[in-house]
Amino acid sequence: MSVSTVKTKTPLQKSGAGKRYFKKYWQLYAMMLLPIIYFILFKYIPMFGNILAFRRYRPGMGAYGTEWVGLRYFKLFWGDPAFWRAFRNTLVLSLGNLLINFPIPIFFAILLNEVRHEKFKKAVQTISYMPRFISTVVVIAILGEMLSPSSGLVNQFLQDVFGIEPIYFMNESGWFRILYIFTDTWQFTGWTAIIYLAAITGISNDLFEAAEIDGASRIQQIFYVTIPSILPTIMVMLILNVGRMLSLGFEKVLLMYTPSNSEVSDIIDTLVYRTGLANQNYSYATAIGLFSGIIGVILVTSSNALSRKFTGDSIY
Repeated sequence: MSVSTVKTKTPLQKSGAGKRYFKKYWQLYAMMLLPIIYFILFKYIPMFGNILAFRRYRPGMGAYGTEWVGLRYFKLFWGDPAFWRAFRNTLVLSLGNLLINFPIPIFFAILLNEVRHEKFKKAVQTISYMPRFISTVVVIAILGEMLSPSSGLVNQFLQDVFGIEPIYFMNESGWFRILYIFTDTWQFTGWTAIIYLAAITGISNDLFEAAEIDGASRIQQIFYVTIPSILPTIMVMLILNVGRMLSLGFEKVLLMYTPSNSEVSDIIDTLVYRTGLANQNYSYATAIGLFSGIIGVILVTSSNALSRKFTGDSIY
């Protein structure tokens, strides 16, 4: 009776195989070089600056502060009404944006996938993701011109047709969140839908054929085949969006910000900008930014755990 033996590769053999693989695919590793350098320089190295949240910074006296103050700055913003107003505004705007602009690209991708006229489908897809390449500054400039109370098309239409007096949309707090969410819908729906279209394309045609044989209509195929098949992609995108809830588009908010709408437009990012650069209180601004980052990590971890528990899908 012979005993079979399992041959295992020695570390030297594994090293040789790794070198051959690297030589064969060195172009792929070269392509990774720039992204790695980018993340090291702009994502990981700046993390060392978070030490300023616990040290007092004085200009010209060291990049990492002059004295240890512990949780002093955290206690300061914890009792600062301006911080809690910015925190509330950030949550309200983020939740509204998530509830409206997260499902829209999914519906758009599903509907676009149902279009059978290929030329029309490609034209709609191209037109829908073109706004993504327009600068945020240009988008807000166009919005300001269209909504101008003196020469804007919208106010002229409302005045000529309904007799409504001109409304200063960009300056009224009641319109700020609506305009922010609307511009996000216009600018990012088509671009985000590309991810879901790619996931739909990967669904096996056998599933649709089997559903059709069973008598399922197109609507039933969407609900029982398409949506369950792209659910892992939906959950991953949801987790990533939840993690960015406290990191809204700072540039757009700053461009839309006015003293009149500051009651609803002042978010955590603008508070950090105003505190750090305008008032030069860098340690205080760092503490606020670090708190926001910690909340983001908690949100990502929690949503990932819930997704893994209830759906079995997660990003890690």
